[in-house]
Amino acid sequence: MPPIRLSRASIIATLGPASQSPDVVRGLIRAGVSIFRLNFSHGALADHAARLATVRAVADELGVPVGVLGDLPGPKIRCGVVPAPGIELATGADFLIDPSRREALPADASRRPGVAVLGCTYAAITSEVRPGQRVLLDDGSVRALAVAPEPGDPPGCLRCRVISGGVVTSSKGINLPETELSIPAVGPRDWECARWAIEHSLDFVAMSFVRTAGEVAQLQARLGELAVDVDNAPPMPVVAKIEKPQAVAGIEAIVRQADAIMVARGDLGVEMDIAQVPVAQKHVIATAQRWGRPCIVATEMLQSMVTRSTPTRAEASDVANAIFDGADAVMLSAESAVGAHPVLVVETMARIVVAAEARLASLPAWPTPPERLLGPEAPGHPTAALAHAAWHLAQGVRAKLVVCWSQTGGGARYLSQTGFRVPIVAYSSNPLATRRMALLGGVRPMSTEAPPATHEPGSSAPADALAWWNRRVDRDVQRLGWAEPGEAIVLMAGLPLGTRATTNLLAIHRVGDARSGFMARGLGSGQAAPPANHAQGAHP
Repeated sequence: MPPIRLSRASIIATLGPASQSPDVVRGLIRAGVSIFRLNFSHGALADHAARLATVRAVADELGVPVGVLGDLPGPKIRCGVVPAPGIELATGADFLIDPSRREALPADASRRPGVAVLGCTYAAITSEVRPGQRVLLDDGSVRALAVAPEPGDPPGCLRCRVISGGVVTSSKGINLPETELSIPAVGPRDWECARWAIEHSLDFVAMSFVRTAGEVAQLQARLGELAVDVDNAPPMPVVAKIEKPQAVAGIEAIVRQADAIMVARGDLGVEMDIAQVPVAQKHVIATAQRWGRPCIVATEMLQSMVTRSTPTRAEASDVANAIFDGADAVMLSAESAVGAHPVLVVETMARIVVAAEARLASLPAWPTPPERLLGPEAPGHPTAALAHAAWHLAQGVRAKLVVCWSQTGGGARYLSQTGFRVPIVAYSSNPLATRRMALLGGVRPMSTEAPPATHEPGSSAPADALAWWNRRVDRDVQRLGWAEPGEAIVLMAGLPLGTRATTNLLAIHRVGDARSGFMARGLGSGQAAPPANHAQGAHP
């Protein structure tokens, strides 16, 4: 079979009407998708259940660990119902926001006060927004300032003056970037979706409109409680979406608290000066790298491909620059959910990612591993120290790959944070761990069966298990085109193999050499090499 290219950054694709069929999901996985996103802001939970079932079935068919991310709606403030075809708000005109109204009223000179009135889903908007603060409608396509009420205004309304006009239609979002809001970070709909995510064994949840680290901690605590209630499931990682200026200001604390970070440039570009968004993106990615958290860059990466078959040059550069900055994943939203070419857009993004990473790989020096991995818990951690040693070892022998056994993903996570310029292949017999490792930069998870028994007293089984795995790696990397005979790879594992928190061994293996790596420890029972097609995880 032809070689399968490895890339450092993962691709996340949002599922929607354009991409929910088994054939399209199959094409997306083959094109390079590692994680699918379910956007709970759109569609019923029954729709998402059908999409999830399709992903799981196709991933099992292809033998590829594929993660699923559930994106919580968050505290989105929206307009009410607006009669078709919408209400035009002209620059310089005033309008009112009345939370008590369900349906909007167009401007009517015969009605006092004679201005358009919009409904709103947030009752406290009239008490919390102050004159002079910005009120942005429909992702900022209509911009206004709150002004003082005038005589004749109905009680409980907020008067606004349009500074950049446009047409408003039903349920469009309202952003209030300068207002301190009392709206809870996680509302009833979020809790409903969070419980659904636990019950359906999703791999991650994303928290929208994060403002503080405390909000992330609240969600993590509640997810932990829900996980215990639902078959004592393991805690679900939380991806904090950075899309508010308050989150950028408090990014250090949020990154330390969250399990992963997403630079969600859609609402971020509405709520802050557009010129500052690229600066914020670089700052957030750098902070995530410093604390060892995976970072996703999202929103409008290849937006023109919603309708076109090719991206703009600027969009291609945007994807590449996210890779150059060190993003662990890049995400597609409308491009894959409702776009005309969902598989083509993933193929295009994958080509850009591979080209950018080839440029990084050609640089003469590797980036020095960060001194601090995973924050305060890392100093003195043996696996973190071993990951640093693997970095130096791989650089010294010009290794083609680093390969680890990472039963629950911890070893792979430390390797991911260390800044390798070569791919990391991570084996595990834990299906949940392999799916969640898909978010770790540079890591290609490989799902396999449990290693041979390693606990017989006085036997050579532990060494046999290591040699068994070493032979499997040797076969897999050649079969998949990842390394050639004679090339060096670095192996990281622990005894007993397949047991969590036991990583304590490093070895250099020359591909095809039965005397190197862990093979040198010997197969005491004379076991044969495993079949070439057992390990899974490569994109077909």
